[in-house]
Amino acid sequence: QVQLVESGGGLVQTGGSLRLSCAASGNIFDINNMAWYRQSTGDKRELVATITAGQTAKYSDSVKDRFIISRDNGKKMVWLQMNRLKPEDTAVYYCNADLIQGTGGVLDAWGQGTLVTVSS
Repeated sequence: QVQLVESGGGLVQTGGSLRLSCAASGNIFDINNMAWYRQSTGDKRELVATITAGQTAKYSDSVKDRFIISRDNGKKMVWLQMNRLKPEDTAVYYCNADLIQGTGGVLDAWGQGTLVTVSS
């Protein structure tokens, strides 16, 4: 069984920083794209950042130049360094991985989410 487990969320003041972590485990053969999404109360889930296995990163316009996504393929981990946080960054952040299971099946895996709250 494949699991994605996020950590690192919490309460931070405007202008502060947080680093989210996500660890993938289970019967995984390979991981393609990894990503962070977020969902605020009453809103749709939105894409924050993606990173390929080759380390190519892309960001939404709302976080570009403030957030940095990174990954370690060997450790099956992805991080999101969030800087200069704003109240509008408050959301539940979800880790996502497009992976190939050891059984050969393709899986779009999601973590359980970690809450980030930015106070004004």
